[in-house]
Amino acid sequence: MSGAAPVTVQVVVDADDLAVAHALRTRVFVDEQGVPPELERDALDAVSTHVLARDAAGTVVGAGRLTPDGRIGRLAVHADHRGRGVGAAMLDTLLDAARRSGLRQTWLHAQLQAMSLYARAGFVAEGPVFEEAGIRHRTMRRTAAATFPVDDLDHAVDATVTLVACARRALWLRTRDLDPGLYDHPDVLAALRGFATGRRGAQVQILLHDPLTVQRRGSALLALSQRLSSAFAIRAVEDPVDREFAGAFLANDVGGFHVRTLGHRLDGEAATDLPGRARQLAQQFAPVWERSRVCSEFRALGI
Repeated sequence: MSGAAPVTVQVVVDADDLAVAHALRTRVFVDEQGVPPELERDALDAVSTHVLARDAAGTVVGAGRLTPDGRIGRLAVHADHRGRGVGAAMLDTLLDAARRSGLRQTWLHAQLQAMSLYARAGFVAEGPVFEEAGIRHRTMRRTAAATFPVDDLDHAVDATVTLVACARRALWLRTRDLDPGLYDHPDVLAALRGFATGRRGAQVQILLHDPLTVQRRGSALLALSQRLSSAFAIRAVEDPVDREFAGAFLANDVGGFHVRTLGHRLDGEAATDLPGRARQLAQQFAPVWERSRVCSEFRALGI
């Protein structure tokens, strides 16, 4: 993060460092957030992989752990160092530890205000909001080097938010009619807005099969693309062969995608860590984009 002091993250190897991690966790979770001490410490501490983050002066500014079943948690960052990339650096180290341990799935209970951090690392939310130690959370899961099913609208929304959040600079969307309920969902729109305004050179390319329906119905995503026209580009598929394509997909430039065999349905499969297949989707998208037409009719809508 620009302007942030350098941070070093190391795996805890002795009892003294573990005691330091416990002290920081107590300060953050018990003293600041009011978590009962008996909930903050548990039997899993003895069998978990722990990390400590230190600033350039060697001061401990963060702690976290990975349990044997792949749960990442107890991510605590000193108040003076929040917003400086400490949490993301610890998360990267914990994910490296999970890979070395052969864990394909990692998961966590994310405080709602921290969900964007985990989404940027490829974690997908699942299930309802719940309270843990009096704090609102959602479960989030990351699947490494494999796909996972997307069964319904709620899961499609959660997967899309993550695919947008973890993209570096490019998103490719092929859709029949901007999928009402999905691409006009407030969480998806917020993620797209954040991507378009928070990444230098961000580009969202959208291929439509049915622009007339979109024009007639209107779309919150169209309105967003109008306001952020330097980041969004929309074209309509015209080639007869291209129009025979029945599916739909969203792909990003870091190995993530959501593929649907039938474009009028939202169920399908997704991944956040399969760069080879995501690259194939981008390569499939590119020639269709080149021979499709600019949707100039949307400019006349005044949206």
